[in-house]
Amino acid sequence: MSTVTHWIDGAEWNGTATQQGDVYDPATGEVTKKVDFASGADMADAVAIAKRAFDEVWGSSTLTKRMQVLFNFRELVNQRKEDIAALITAEHGKVLSDALGEVTRGLEVVEFACGNAHLLKGGFSEQVSTGVDVHSLRQPLGVVGIISPFNFPAMVPMWFFPIAIAAGNTVIVKPSEKDPSALMLVAELWQEAGLPDGVFNVVHGDKVAVDALLTHPDIASISFVGSTPIAQYVYETGTSHGKRVQALGGAKNHMLVLPDADLDLTADSAVNAGFGSAGERCMAISVVVAVEPVADALVAAISGRMAGLRIGDGRRGCDMGPLVTAVHRDKVAGYVSAGVEEGAELVVDGRNVTPDGAEQGFWLGPTLFDRVTPDMSIYADEIFGPVLSVVRVDSFDEGLELINSHPFGNGTAVFTCDGGAARRFTNEVQVGMIGVNVPIPVPMAYYSFGGWKSSLFGDTHAHGTEGFHFFTRGKVVTSRWPDPAHGGINLGFPTHG
Repeated sequence: MSTVTHWIDGAEWNGTATQQGDVYDPATGEVTKKVDFASGADMADAVAIAKRAFDEVWGSSTLTKRMQVLFNFRELVNQRKEDIAALITAEHGKVLSDALGEVTRGLEVVEFACGNAHLLKGGFSEQVSTGVDVHSLRQPLGVVGIISPFNFPAMVPMWFFPIAIAAGNTVIVKPSEKDPSALMLVAELWQEAGLPDGVFNVVHGDKVAVDALLTHPDIASISFVGSTPIAQYVYETGTSHGKRVQALGGAKNHMLVLPDADLDLTADSAVNAGFGSAGERCMAISVVVAVEPVADALVAAISGRMAGLRIGDGRRGCDMGPLVTAVHRDKVAGYVSAGVEEGAELVVDGRNVTPDGAEQGFWLGPTLFDRVTPDMSIYADEIFGPVLSVVRVDSFDEGLELINSHPFGNGTAVFTCDGGAARRFTNEVQVGMIGVNVPIPVPMAYYSFGGWKSSLFGDTHAHGTEGFHFFTRGKVVTSRWPDPAHGGINLGFPTHG
């Protein structure tokens, strides 16, 4: 059985720790690989190497050099995106088309980061006082850490490391131990693109590796995506050790459906957003808020579409794959049982699914509840699985208040043909990312990704201009100079090194 080890200083790195984790194929239930778990000493080695690469090579590299490497990396990832997607499907379980879409969205951030020369420009004010000019500049932080979740093993770390590297930082990524292989291929592509050794490092592990990253004095910042309790822990631990932290937490994303909404579009969107990637998305729609009298027709339309979904091995052209582990599958199934016990109406029971895949796979089919109320656990908690709940309300105002009362504020959507209602919703809803007749409002790379309330700890969202600000520090220089001396004659064409 193969072992996934670390990538440090431009090569595979066998650490000192003796502990390993199992990597499963969720569609078969089989252990296909082992992954090494780093010790604190392993993480210290990785940080020392990344710091040396920053001090000696990358921190002082030219914008032109960085941009050239980023363009090379973009082309290589684009050429190998099917290979990256295959690794994601084999270890996470999402269908191949979804995995390929994940890589494509990650590439958008790489393309955005290729504009680093423009995005790192400062300002200049001439003659603010007699003979005095002022200009600003942005400089890299140093060594930065990224802790990424299992549900997007390529896209989520790609929200951060292209921008961090474009800004001149060196990077240590701690991927999820559940699906570690995609980032190893990405590391190889960075090296092939010409990135100097030690600039991009991948260190696998569990809480030991995370804590070593959070507390090391030479780590300047932490970027994290995961559940809210862990996001809060990462934020509090990292900031207490003097680090800049952006920690994106959990979600309970609502879709408000008004009576004038296009029913077919709405039902299609609810199914797509609720059950894509088996609901293991921080932007998944998990609650449909139906403003009466639309609920009966909407529930019928959603359940009718669910009947046609093909559940099975993501390599077989199915619509939805398994969940990532047996433990997580059982946890989600427990929420289904809790919903029944709490009195919700179980319209479609995913526990009875017959998949196109091995019997030992981690299967749970799409599940639909109706007449869910806010006091139920299936409404209050982030389930992170293919469970869609319908809550019935009597008015737009009641639905808006329901959404605003929830402690999460990651993403939301409104489905309506009324422009005035949509405009009011976008203005008044207390959520960071909003879709109007768009169920999964993930922003493009040149905007920033992040929620409100308990969905975000820290002040800075991911990628976009906020990403470049997060991975740099600003300086303002006030200068006065005597009259310039004659510089001599040079007829050569000016170039940039």
